[in-house]
Amino acid sequence: MEQLATKIARLKKNIVLIYAFNGTGKTRLSVAYKNITKKNNKGNHAGVYYNAYSEDLFIWRNEERNIRLIIQPSTLNLYHQSFNENKLREHLTPYKPKFDFRFHLYPDAAQGIEFVQFFVKKDEAAKEDDAQGNEDIPIKISRGEQQIFIWCFFLALFDIDGWTGEGKQSQHFFIDDPVSSLDDHNIFITVSSIMDLIDRHFKNRKIIITTHHIGLFSILCDWIKKGEKASSYKDEVQLYILKKDEADIDFHSPNNEVFLYHLELLQILKKAIDDDRIYAYHFALLRQILENIASFLGVGRFAYVLEQIGLTDTDEVARIVNTLSHKTVFRYEAKELVPDNKELFKKIFNGIITKYNFVLHV
Repeated sequence: MEQLATKIARLKKNIVLIYAFNGTGKTRLSVAYKNITKKNNKGNHAGVYYNAYSEDLFIWRNEERNIRLIIQPSTLNLYHQSFNENKLREHLTPYKPKFDFRFHLYPDAAQGIEFVQFFVKKDEAAKEDDAQGNEDIPIKISRGEQQIFIWCFFLALFDIDGWTGEGKQSQHFFIDDPVSSLDDHNIFITVSSIMDLIDRHFKNRKIIITTHHIGLFSILCDWIKKGEKASSYKDEVQLYILKKDEADIDFHSPNNEVFLYHLELLQILKKAIDDDRIYAYHFALLRQILENIASFLGVGRFAYVLEQIGLTDTDEVARIVNTLSHKTVFRYEAKELVPDNKELFKKIFNGIITKYNFVLHV
């Protein structure tokens, strides 16, 4: 991870998009990058980070009628005094939140924000009633709403200068998977917010985005490479796919300008077969391919694809595929398949390649 982080740090491009399956090491990469850049900045933070550790700073305190989201003390508290609440509301607006919020500072305001409380969003008439003394009752927002709020909180923090100690402007933003609990509409809005961030800062800051979400990666690639401002970005963009096997983890550059998810999966599975390292999680990836093909053909079940590639007893084969892919799709599980299942895996894979004429390069 230190070598990969060093490679990004030395890269003479300011927009870096990295695609990787969950469990590959995206968050560890962000930590390694932080450590590398701190060394080069006299031990001070050189940039701003949004990753799993950022979300861990926010913890619910579930007390009746006083439920609140605690913001754990961290080095970020130094910048809470410069925090612009209107900017946060501006970033939240495209998501059309159904909640409102209120920050509570520490008694010593210099210590920053202690917690935030959420309330049902009200129309103007309801606000008038509140003015008559009706009490707001704090609510707990959903996991997806919470992630949207934290993401917008960090977008507002990104607007603050003087992050790196000594009052210097941050040198980079590192954004790791901001969309893990969002629906497609909100993912599209998040892409828009990232593009706004890129547009404002790419000329003087490095912006690194890592994600396991193919939609986020694909839309960002398309907007950056083919959007109306593509000409201004073209010399500043680096695309990577972060891949790992038992022996190594490394960056790979996509062969084509368009990143085709199903071909990436097929190449991963072909390499697993060639190396004779087929594990349980590969069946989850195989099922993804079967479902993608079924969807493309306009049918609702992947057993139809099994029929198309010439397998018999397709209901039983589909049951086996379902059983072996029941875990979270991108969870790496180092459990080798028994010989019968390994042979079934190869039979399905080879049938797909033969029937649909995929050309793979591993």
